Amino acid sequence: MAESLTSHEPATGELLWTGAAGDPDAEVMAARAAWAGWAARPFTVRVETLRRFANLARAQLEPFADLIARETGKPLWEARTEVEAVINKVDISVSAYAERTAQRRLEGALGTRVAVRHKPHGVLAVLGPYNFPAHLPNGHIVPALIAGNAVVFKPSEKTPAVGEFLVRLYHEAGVPEGVVRCVQGGVETGKALAAHPGLDGLLFTGSARAGLALHRQFAETPHKILALEMGGNNPLVVWDAKDLHAAAAMAVQSAYLSAGQRCTAARRLIVRDGAHQELIETITRLVDRLIVGHPHANPAPFMGPVIDNMAADQLQEAFLELMGRGGRAIRRLDRKTDERPFLTPSLIDVTEVERRPDVEMFGPVLQIVRVADFDGAIAEANATRYGLSASLIGGAPELYDRFWAGVRAGVINWNSPTNGAPSKAPFGGIGLSGNHRPSAYYAADYCAYPVTSSEADSARATIGVGLADPTAPANIEG
Repeated sequence: MAESLTSHEPATGELLWTGAAGDPDAEVMAARAAWAGWAARPFTVRVETLRRFANLARAQLEPFADLIARETGKPLWEARTEVEAVINKVDISVSAYAERTAQRRLEGALGTRVAVRHKPHGVLAVLGPYNFPAHLPNGHIVPALIAGNAVVFKPSEKTPAVGEFLVRLYHEAGVPEGVVRCVQGGVETGKALAAHPGLDGLLFTGSARAGLALHRQFAETPHKILALEMGGNNPLVVWDAKDLHAAAAMAVQSAYLSAGQRCTAARRLIVRDGAHQELIETITRLVDRLIVGHPHANPAPFMGPVIDNMAADQLQEAFLELMGRGGRAIRRLDRKTDERPFLTPSLIDVTEVERRPDVEMFGPVLQIVRVADFDGAIAEANATRYGLSASLIGGAPELYDRFWAGVRAGVINWNSPTNGAPSKAPFGGIGLSGNHRPSAYYAADYCAYPVTSSEADSARATIGVGLADPTAPANIEG
């Protein structure tokens, strides 16, 4: 009997969705049966099908955003921006495919031509996260479909309703049902899907721990593509900032958007010791004004709850551990109500904490680290196994050049928040943040593989060296 699944609204606890765990084997087999027909369709047909999907998403923007807001708890205004990202992904992916996987013709030797073209891998699994349950898996699925792959998508078990809605839009747009399959389920379903021999690759967005497990699992299958997009322990350095209010606003945006549930969220605020007080006071005043509330509340909240009570409990335990190890709370991580996972944005000075945990605290927690000089700031920024996002606020161009050259991350910003990476550029990290398969504009790179061909209209060949004279008597020894 199939496992029963439910989804509840984080903000209210109300039941939103019920269903049953799917069968990864059946879904992969359905995708394998449909893949060749989809890959054989002209590129223009695949593109127009995905553009119909974008138009359908645009027509369904409000109910789509409402569903995202209810299932994740994020404010409705933010859910709308997620749907807009889903819509925009199609045209961006078409441009990226044309640029990153363009066909090329070169002149070869002896009148031959050299052609470079790309082929789809086949059937790809996509494992999606709960923080952006439509935008992030869509960022894998759209370029995969454009390239000619079939996809088996497993949404996060915490956001199954959004995943189901997204797949229904693909089918309504004309993507064959076998080409995009949705398999619901928890961790065991994800493991079974990832291990399926019928897959040609897996595209993952989620935690570093799960990504490392997938990396080990795929170690003996180099013929399968594996793209890992994981988290970050991201540094935000504020140094010689002329406008403290702007710096404070960027720090708040970096740390607390989406209730801190972004892989690019700032986890560590690095400041010059002794010159930091006014900045921290400015940030604190802004933090105290942030509205934490129901996604549909009026006035609109800045942030909603974290995804569920378990996540809230774990965050509070981690915050208390930091305090127990010498951290000084400037704003505590408080729970608005024990029944629901609404957390207040927190600030904690961890400069005196020895052996600070190098973990991704996936919530509204910003840790302050004071350093003596800019070399110390760069060293502290790099004091992590992760390497996703980093940002410098303030300083002259020469200081940013030092920061850019010295910091290890896949996204490095100046006078800009750590989050909100542009979709028209590559997005990915190093270390525990990824495996050098950047997504966004570069997703085309892992959705198709290049094929090099030497081609001629007729066969012409000679062997000019190493042949005996046919008129000479045979030389037989022995």
